[in-house]
Amino acid sequence: MPVLNESKKLRNTLSRLDLSGNAELIVVDGGSADGTVSIAREFTDKVFITKTGRASVMNFGAKKAGGDIFLFLHADCVLPDEGFNIIRETLADGNIAAGAFFLGIAHPGRYFRVIEFASNIRCRITALLYGDQGIFLKKETFDRVGGYADIPLMEDIEISKRLRKLGRIVFVKPPIKTSPRRWLDEGAVYTTLRDWTIAFSYTFLKISPGKLIKYYSDIR
Repeated sequence: MPVLNESKKLRNTLSRLDLSGNAELIVVDGGSADGTVSIAREFTDKVFITKTGRASVMNFGAKKAGGDIFLFLHADCVLPDEGFNIIRETLADGNIAAGAFFLGIAHPGRYFRVIEFASNIRCRITALLYGDQGIFLKKETFDRVGGYADIPLMEDIEISKRLRKLGRIVFVKPPIKTSPRRWLDEGAVYTTLRDWTIAFSYTFLKISPGKLIKYYSDIR
């Protein structure tokens, strides 16, 4: 789990993880200035601090992991019940390179149902993984593609393109529940259109993440 100033959401997310069996929780902090690290240490002794940058933080965590399956989970995303079992069952299919959960947004507003619907249609059409949907894959697959590219944005889409060459990309239910904070803070319509524009600009117009990141606000 990559974290940066996530003290408002982290305890709720970690408390709802079923870490029974051989599940291993690794939290990597990119330089928080709040109580994020202290909260993480309540749940695991595998808490690390490294340089800021989500891609580099996740690569660092992957190197510390001892398991054969990786789940990259954002601090404001709650995994569904039986989420770990769903991941294991999905990756038992050798034709699948990687997967993620369909998107759910933890807000009752009708507009959020529209966002969910559009997002999940996009998943089916593009087979592109997004970080807030809980990306999962086998360690050997992650190592084979060389991990996340060390770019400031779009690391999830970038690795998706490489993973698609190795096998199928799948999306599973029940949906993961992500926080509505970005949409509430910046406005639902603006945030949705901005995020889609950034993704389109990177994927199809080949605009570099270094240029696009100035249009992306990091909400906590």
